[in-house]
Amino acid sequence: MTRRFCFTVDLKDDPELIAEYRKYHEKIWPEITESIRNSGIEDMEIYLLGTRMFMIMEVNETFTFEKKARADQQNPKVQEWEELMWKFQQALPDAKPGEKWLRMERIFKLES
Repeated sequence: MTRRFCFTVDLKDDPELIAEYRKYHEKIWPEITESIRNSGIEDMEIYLLGTRMFMIMEVNETFTFEKKARADQQNPKVQEWEELMWKFQQALPDAKPGEKWLRMERIFKLES
């Protein structure tokens, strides 16, 4: 059984930083891809419009946010990546201190 989660965050409003951020995402570090897959995330996509980003995650039954957070805290390469990404990202107004990607609430689904 796959579950889907959607998140959003903003990039800093700086065309050079946005271009650099996009470049990093053309070839994600292999340790980051491995960490994502090992956590039970089966698919992930990020979309960008202006400075607003939208991420869709498809996860399997082994995935939990708590397990992913623990694994990320213990992985120096993930910590290095997250620190680097803060150079480009900015928290949304509703974010708590240190919080980046905010989980979105689904308000509509097309039913058959």
